Amino acid sequence: MNILMNILWFICCGLWQGILWAVAGVLWCITIVGIPVGVQCFKFAGLAFFPFGKRVIYGGGTGSFLLNIIWILLSGWVLAAGAIVNGVTLCITIIGIPFGLQCFKFAKLAFMPFGSRIVPNNTVGPYPDL
Repeated sequence: MNILMNILWFICCGLWQGILWAVAGVLWCITIVGIPVGVQCFKFAGLAFFPFGKRVIYGGGTGSFLLNIIWILLSGWVLAAGAIVNGVTLCITIIGIPFGLQCFKFAKLAFMPFGSRIVPNNTVGPYPDL
């Protein structure tokens, strides 16, 4: 079922959201200082293309918090606004609700990308690598 949902997601809105994350990553990587931010954007662009069957675990410390504040001011609010508009539009229809919920997941991720990890859904517990 995840494969079917990922294919439908990619066709409907995953392509556009993935491209937005990739463009943000390229823009951040233009500067030498922004390369770690760009790498994080590329990681989440891959998630934006095929999100079903994966989940995001939020965490991090003070460094992640400070990077998230800078990220929100420079890039995060644009990606979050796009995901929210897309999610609301998809949730208008009954069929689009699962896709709309995925969009809201990306809106939250656009506000807190640092300190976040992507893990498969079948992973048990909040810290699967321990």
